[in-house]
Amino acid sequence: MPRFFLCGLLGLLSAVSGRAQTETAAPKAAPAASAPSTLAPTPTAPTPARPASPRQLFPGLFEAVQLGRFFADNKTFVDAAPRQRPATILATWRREKSRPGFQLKAFVTAHFDLPADDSVPFQTDLKAGLRHHLDTLWAVLARPAAPAVDPADSLAAFRSLLPLPRAYLVPGGRFREVYYWDSYFTMLGLAEAGKGQLLKDITDNFAFLIGRYGFIPNGNRSYYLTRSQPPFFARMVQLLAQERGNGELLRYRPALEAEYRYWMQGAETLKPGTAARRAVRLPSGAVLNRYWDDSAQPREESYAEDVAAAKRSKQPPAQFYRHVRAAAASGWDFSSRWFGAGGGLGSIQTTDLVPVDLNCLLYNLETTLAEAARVAGQAAQARAYTAKAAQRKAALLALSWDAKAGWFQDYNWRRRQRSGVRTLAGVFPLAFGLATAPQASRVAAGLKANFLKPGGLVTTLNQTRQQWDAPNGWAPLQYLAIEGLKRYQQPALADTVAHRWVRLNSRVFAQTGKLLEKYDVVNINRPAGGGEYPLQDGFGWTNGVLLRLLNRERR
Repeated sequence: MPRFFLCGLLGLLSAVSGRAQTETAAPKAAPAASAPSTLAPTPTAPTPARPASPRQLFPGLFEAVQLGRFFADNKTFVDAAPRQRPATILATWRREKSRPGFQLKAFVTAHFDLPADDSVPFQTDLKAGLRHHLDTLWAVLARPAAPAVDPADSLAAFRSLLPLPRAYLVPGGRFREVYYWDSYFTMLGLAEAGKGQLLKDITDNFAFLIGRYGFIPNGNRSYYLTRSQPPFFARMVQLLAQERGNGELLRYRPALEAEYRYWMQGAETLKPGTAARRAVRLPSGAVLNRYWDDSAQPREESYAEDVAAAKRSKQPPAQFYRHVRAAAASGWDFSSRWFGAGGGLGSIQTTDLVPVDLNCLLYNLETTLAEAARVAGQAAQARAYTAKAAQRKAALLALSWDAKAGWFQDYNWRRRQRSGVRTLAGVFPLAFGLATAPQASRVAAGLKANFLKPGGLVTTLNQTRQQWDAPNGWAPLQYLAIEGLKRYQQPALADTVAHRWVRLNSRVFAQTGKLLEKYDVVNINRPAGGGEYPLQDGFGWTNGVLLRLLNRERR
């Protein structure tokens, strides 16, 4: 794999430091869980030098632009490319900003190349049909390998887009870069379309990011280098192994192990009832994980929104920003699943929760590492990872299963109680095989009675105007629910969900010529709403899941 060298300022601001203090749970008796964990010490990978983010490169100017709302979307400025070195631009701005007639927006457009228009530059041929549209979109959303930083290019180090060695796909709309968990669901469609080389290229890109930064960031932008997203890399490798054989498990084994170290970093030194970064050690001694971002500052790509929201929250700003960023790391930004008793974004408590979906994904990572060790003929290592997976499964089922509700819920490790919020994250134990058969039957009944709507499955049962709540439905959650139901012998309900989702996608396409990021599954004649930005079209994971389901209907 080619080596890339990134120039730029070394390290992050002290406020963005990843060395978080250990946090302690409230002194309250905990429910019974699994036996103490015997996780082996996990070496801490050195923090690599990272390129500076736009806020670090343009202090003062960055805040003026983002808070001034000169662009409808705060993501516009952080994706812009400077035409001069930051020191030159800053000196010019400081010299000119107090002069009569100075206009900041005109200054920015003169000194930065703004990103291209957010809309997908593609006109749908409705007569050609939905499958033709899907096939064409792979090319529309594809991007070539981002070249390595050329030492002769004095401005390359100051662009937020991070180089990637292989071609990749973007989701579409305002999302002009690769996104971690989106990519897995997009890859499902690539596999169906027979695009094996692009499937491999995307997997190689994520292995490269792990090698370069020690983890897979939210996306390949410098302002995303403080957090990851739901860890679907193991599923990507499994998908590639289905295409090419188990040798792929060995090829990507070092990257899989490095990602595991990232999520488990610091776990070996935690005392029971405490947490640090992404690891939480329960009073029983077992270790589970949470979402986390190493920064306690407003998100650069949503700076104005975060600053305004922090003023409305009763939490200290740094605590509020940390919870907001952790929710962004979850991919569910935002949802009532993260909110406290007060309700609303101001009560967000993401880092206090042990998410059921995240820990199912890490269970899958542990079982994948066990399989890779078996393929390599290393029985002892295979047994060690299998034991870790078993410990995680036992702890997660003990804490997340609510027998009265018949549902898997997130667990508040500080309060030592379940969140009480039912969401589609509760299908992950079915999709990844952690649930017992009776538990799966209860979840299936709950899906049919409460979540199933005319257009598919609703994300939560709460209407909050947040995009990861009712009445919205999302392709990845439909797919995982369908997979989980099939895995536990619930084919009729799985087929009903698939049929309703495909019908809704197809209906909207026939009316608009678009496939969308999310859908209103309750009011199927209305577009989905909520969130910090307008409804996006494109759209990578919708395309991938839809093609997968269409082909299953055909078979």
